[in-house]
Amino acid sequence: MKVFKKISFVLLVLLYTVAGINHFVHPNGYYSIIPPYLPHPHIINILAGVAELLAAVLLLIPQTRKIGSYFIIVMLIAFIPAHVYMIQKGGCMGAEICIPAWGAWLRLFPLQFILILWAWWHRK
Repeated sequence: MKVFKKISFVLLVLLYTVAGINHFVHPNGYYSIIPPYLPHPHIINILAGVAELLAAVLLLIPQTRKIGSYFIIVMLIAFIPAHVYMIQKGGCMGAEICIPAWGAWLRLFPLQFILILWAWWHRK
């Protein structure tokens, strides 16, 4: 179980590192899923990318791992409006992102819930 948890931890850190970088490499995909009622999508995208990179760094430092895990949980909850907006749009957010409607639902539940549990598992 220890080996599995170590592998899981490395994958969690890599996930948030790659996701954070992706906000800067492919920002248009993120702009399309930011609900229109939120102002300044460019700034929101930058903040989300920085937040995901910060989460990965916090996880890597043993003294801040618990804070990093809770930070990820709060961040995932904050991202729920983007998932709801994607569901409202039927999964197609323009040329950048187009998934089946059922895929948009899966992103919200169970995927978001699984990601929250994954971060919770690595809080120690």
